[in-house]
Order: sequence, then structure tokens, then C-alpha cells
Amino acid sequence: MRPAGGGLSDEERYDQGMVVRREVLSDAHVDGAIARTSALTADFQDFITRVAWGDIWSRPGLDRRSRSIAVLTSLIAHGHHDELAMHLRAARRNGLTIEEITEVILQSAIYSGVPAANAAFHVASEVFASDGD
Repeated sequence: MRPAGGGLSDEERYDQGMVVRREVLSDAHVDGAIARTSALTADFQDFITRVAWGDIWSRPGLDRRSRSIAVLTSLIAHGHHDELAMHLRAARRNGLTIEEITEVILQSAIYSGVPAANAAFHVASEVFASDGD
């Protein structure tokens, strides 16, 4: 397995990250995030594109379905509902079915707590209803 960054320059990591970010989150989402970038958030946008997407999401050790499961579980556990909504959509793009996402949320109930799973089901219901799933 290659180290984070894999010997790529910051610009190459950014470019690689942008490709993965767009594939996972959608062009519309990324375009919106870029449009909302300000002087306050510019460094953060660069950081998440290079590190989260260019380094971590680009590693070969897990496929995107597995990464989505890990992300959903973490977001449920920490109660990050806005990010959960975004990553529920990403999980669908990464090939998870609604039934598999249901299982992830149920599994999270055991390790993260019933209230966390209850909130996650609420977020998922809203996301899938608005997306027509």
C-alpha cells in the first residue's frame, strides 16, 4: 500500500482528489461547494480535496462501497446529520442499496446507540424521499 500522497505533488493530489470527490459526491455538489468558497474557507476546501479525497478516498486498500459504509457509520456515531445526508447520496452512487444502508444504520444502533440510529433513519428517510428512492 502506498503512503498518503503516494509521492504526488500537492497539485496532483488536488487534481486526483477533485476527480474522486466529483465521482463520489456529484458534479452539482462539488460545483456548489466551490461556488460557496470564500477567503475564510478556501484553505479548508483545498485541504479536504487534497487530503480526504486525494489521499484517503484514493487509496487502494478499500473499495468505495466499503469506504461509504465506514463513513456512514462514523457520521451516525458522531451525529453529523448534514454530512450524513450528503454521504447517504454518495453511498447510493457508490453502489449501496437502500436495504444495505438500512443494515448499516441498524448495525450502528448497537454500537453508537439507538438515538443515533433513530436520527440516522430520519435523515435517510428525508434524503431518499427527496431523491425519489
